[in-house]
Amino acid sequence: MYDVKVYSLSAEGAKQITPHFKVREFACSDGSDVVFVATSLVDILEAIRVHFGRPVTITSGYRTVSYNAGLKNSSKKSQHCNGLAADIKVEGHTPKEVYDYTCSLLGDHGGVGIYNTFVHVDVRAVKSRFDYRT
Repeated sequence: MYDVKVYSLSAEGAKQITPHFKVREFACSDGSDVVFVATSLVDILEAIRVHFGRPVTITSGYRTVSYNAGLKNSSKKSQHCNGLAADIKVEGHTPKEVYDYTCSLLGDHGGVGIYNTFVHVDVRAVKSRFDYRT
């Protein structure tokens, strides 16, 4: 159902997978070599980058199950662990602006969550929207 690519951070970290994103931007913060990334996620992030015309920073992309388990309030069913999700910030734009545009892109599928400082984007099959701002 999902076209998830598997990369090696050490061998392919510098590989450009879209005009604005490289493999290393999706790597787990635990330093593991494997990086899972769904092509549909990359396409959505590229569309966000082009729309806003500003850099998109991925603050969390792929996560290993063990790394995810160590994060406070992380879901055991996190889409990050399947390479289907990214938490992002867009330079010069508020999370609300990014959230609204991303919701319009995903329509009746995918997950979009808004937090105080970033937006969660995932390409799950069903629609999910959430607001974790405090």
